[in-house]
Amino acid sequence: MKDSTIDTLVVGAGQAGVAMSEHLTRQEIPHLVLERSRIAERWRTGRWDSLVANGPAWHDRFPGLEFEDLDPDAFASKDRVARYFEDYARKFEAPIRTGVEVTSVRRIPGDPRFVAQTSEGEIRANRVVVATGPFQQPLVPAIAPKDDGLYQIHSADYKNPHQMPEGGVLVVGAGSSGVQIADELNRAGRKVYLSVGPHDRLPRSYRNRDYCWWLGVLGEWDKDTPAEGREHVTIAVSGVRGGETIDFRRLGQQGITLVGMTAGVSERIVRFDGNLAGDIARGDESYFAMLDAADAYAKRNGVDLPADPAARELPPLPKCVTQPLLELDLRKAGIRSIIWATGYTADYRWLPENALDAKGKPRHQRGISAEPGIYFLGLSWLSRRGSAFIWGVWHDAKHIADHIGIQRKYLAYRDASQRRGAAAA
Repeated sequence: MKDSTIDTLVVGAGQAGVAMSEHLTRQEIPHLVLERSRIAERWRTGRWDSLVANGPAWHDRFPGLEFEDLDPDAFASKDRVARYFEDYARKFEAPIRTGVEVTSVRRIPGDPRFVAQTSEGEIRANRVVVATGPFQQPLVPAIAPKDDGLYQIHSADYKNPHQMPEGGVLVVGAGSSGVQIADELNRAGRKVYLSVGPHDRLPRSYRNRDYCWWLGVLGEWDKDTPAEGREHVTIAVSGVRGGETIDFRRLGQQGITLVGMTAGVSERIVRFDGNLAGDIARGDESYFAMLDAADAYAKRNGVDLPADPAARELPPLPKCVTQPLLELDLRKAGIRSIIWATGYTADYRWLPENALDAKGKPRHQRGISAEPGIYFLGLSWLSRRGSAFIWGVWHDAKHIADHIGIQRKYLAYRDASQRRGAAAA
């Protein structure tokens, strides 16, 4: 790709980049989407083999295309989701170039445009949309031991139980990824320890409605900020086997040994905090709070939905919770592997400094950067709770495309005014 100029450059062709391209296309805004790998690559290779979407097919999609081969209440496989975005991009002939990596974006001195350095040359653009998403770089905490005798991977590199060496497995992190991986390994006959920290959990379904529906009618998807002190709390949900409510008691009864949040590792001795029972109790509080809100909504609005008393019945706490381990000798327990399901971080050093705060995080309001001409899309809580979800990113992309369209009109007026002035002279 030789040096070229484009009105709007979109970096990334995952769900955010495809959504952005659709809205730019609708407004006839010239643009180019660059993707270093393939469309929706994270869904293809950045997930484990058995992963399915955490939301049902009727919910986790863009407005313009359904999963026609799936029941609306089914959960799409990761490969089906990737194919969905390919099909969607094909619908409007999205100008996507794959296999091209953007390595830096800088403002051109004395010029309102940006120059993007790519693996195939330079591109100049009036504006740049960063659609690289929140899952950029797997984060393994500093407490991870430097021990060649332990097989250690991030959840992004886990594929299936067969890749794991013989022996027990410690899974650190009990959000959706950690819980599902631990459950899969346990069902495959492995001895599994699951390190559980602060979390929220939701009913997969309540009173014959999926939790995605309840969050919608209750206005939870549209909340613009997380509750104070809950910014980094994970949510344990699952679409596996047709969708299940995550209950740590059940996981414990099925053979998984629950332990507290991992506090440190030394000489293959893992230390856990003493808050396991409290963290599970607070997760239960979030669960029951949603049931209460759903019941209140149904009563308030006269919604005729079947009662679901079984949803409020919890099995007893397993022994691993009532008598928790505070230390675990990995050698004695026969644990030869650790999976770090500890989330992701992002690296935006390739962007102009003014687009970032002192911690290197994006400075923006609803995706519109503090650096004019730079936009962010696909981040968690970009504008609301639903921003990082498939349907949520589509609506955020529309807002950004509208902003770009308005800016283009301002500039068109300026240029026309200058031409009129020159003609009058």
